[in-house]
Amino acid sequence: MIVNMNIYQQIINQKLKTLTPDDLIKYGKQYDIQVTKAQATNVLKLIRKKKQMNIFNSEEKNQLLREIAQITSPEVARKLNKLFIQFTS
Repeated sequence: MIVNMNIYQQIINQKLKTLTPDDLIKYGKQYDIQVTKAQATNVLKLIRKKKQMNIFNSEEKNQLLREIAQITSPEVARKLNKLFIQFTS
C-alpha cells in the first residue's frame, strides 16, 4: 500500500511512472539493458497501468518482471531484477 511506503520508495515508484521511452532506453544503455523503442513504450504502458505499483514489494516486483519478460525477453527481465535489487536494497 502506498501509505506504508516511505518517501524514498514513493519517489522511486513515481519516477518509474513518469519515465519516457527515451529515458528508459538511455538508462538501459547505462546498465547494459538493451530494449527497443517499442519495447520501452510497452513496458512503460504496463507500469502506468498499475495504479498502486510498489517495486519494493517482492510479489508486485516479481509479477511486473514476469510481464516485462513477455514484452521484452527473460534476459532483460533478469537484468532489470538486478537493477531493482540495487535500488531497493
